Amino acid sequence: MLSAERRFALTGTPVENRLSELWSLMSFVNPGMLGTAQAFDERYEKTIALRPDGAIAAELRDVVRPFVLRRTKSAVLTELPPKTEIVRPCVFGGRQKRLYDALALATRQAISKRDRARQGARTQLSVLTAILRLRQMACDPRLVDETARPEDSAKRAAFLDLVRELVSENRRALVFSQFVELLALWRVDLDEAKVAYEYLDGSTRNREAVVDRFQTGTAPLFLVSLKAGGAGLNLTAADTVIHCDPWWNPAAEDQATDRAHRIGQTKPVTVVRLVAEGSIEDKIGLLKEQKRTVAAAVLDGGEGSATETLGPEDLAVLFGDATEVDVSDEDGPVS
Repeated sequence: MLSAERRFALTGTPVENRLSELWSLMSFVNPGMLGTAQAFDERYEKTIALRPDGAIAAELRDVVRPFVLRRTKSAVLTELPPKTEIVRPCVFGGRQKRLYDALALATRQAISKRDRARQGARTQLSVLTAILRLRQMACDPRLVDETARPEDSAKRAAFLDLVRELVSENRRALVFSQFVELLALWRVDLDEAKVAYEYLDGSTRNREAVVDRFQTGTAPLFLVSLKAGGAGLNLTAADTVIHCDPWWNPAAEDQATDRAHRIGQTKPVTVVRLVAEGSIEDKIGLLKEQKRTVAAAVLDGGEGSATETLGPEDLAVLFGDATEVDVSDEDGPVS
């Protein structure tokens, strides 16, 4: 309904949740070019989700290419130092594996019952809650089970080992987590080890002062909640970024990483992702790559991002291996 001689759309993530977002953008810029939403869904979205390397993806790419100008950071900021990305696997110990497997089994059974009952939105909320609990258990069982012990967390041990390495090498790191509670638990360990740090989450009032202290100070660590630190911060004093827990939208992680890897950075940046092996975190990584592939298929090799909205196919990836597990525990009962 807007009257305009020329129309432009500007976005950093042309495909963030689904391909239909690209349809929405193009329908504003060039109304009717991609047909109706229903026709686009039938011809392109459903087909490309199954075959991102097929002829239909190439067709859509050719249609939109003349109307899309992409300027990625790597092409524009050529003076930036290199960025190295490392995945550090964290292997569960016996107790954490039993706790995780017991929770995973109970989760799959509960979701299956709710699916059969067809409870709609209530089921979707239950699924998201279940995924949250599994992710928390993979990070530190104390986030889910009050009887768990600090030493039950393989990721906590890996994090503290990494911190010791960084401190011994006089390096400085940003530490991101989506769970403020996780940062609170690990701050206790840092205090005991007498490792200095700055801290920022959504409740922090003096953001600028905290950032200035890190930028001009000597604290080796800056602990930041992913939501609070995803944008608007310049933290180039850090040469390392640690992601404590993965998210299936890589755009959120990339934005956090870019707090250090940005204009003004003079040192190479190392990005370390702590991933719990054999957990839902492995599958989040798989889901993320699938979504990247779909986005790249229609944007000529550009970076896509994973979905925030989980459909049936995504849930199949996350909960596809419903195997029986041993929930016995010689150290005590499993909650």
